[in-house]
Amino acid sequence: MATFTTAQTPEPIPLELAESGRARRRGLLGRDGIEGALLLKPASSVHTFGMRFAIDVAYLDGKARVRAVRTMRPGRVGLPRPWVRSVLEAEAGALERWGVRRGVRLTIRVGEAMPEDS
Repeated sequence: MATFTTAQTPEPIPLELAESGRARRRGLLGRDGIEGALLLKPASSVHTFGMRFAIDVAYLDGKARVRAVRTMRPGRVGLPRPWVRSVLEAEAGALERWGVRRGVRLTIRVGEAMPEDS
């Protein structure tokens, strides 16, 4: 299990990784939502053709710093960004709640077990 945090997130956010070409092409297509977020890596743009819900998109540089954040409705194409190395996707409104905005650096942890609910 992977997670990410920002300075404003008290708890780690669940993170799915899409690192293969097949996983990146599929992304969030065919889903009705996502708990947490999806990280597409490498990626510099996304589209929302075939999506069932609006998403927030954060464009990240090579140091996981947010360069831009956009909300995209289904049926849209995001422009490629040459300085972007990965793209974070979540349900619309989630990134704002988590404090993900331009200039924020994400801390990404891979392979750590999620704490059990008490």
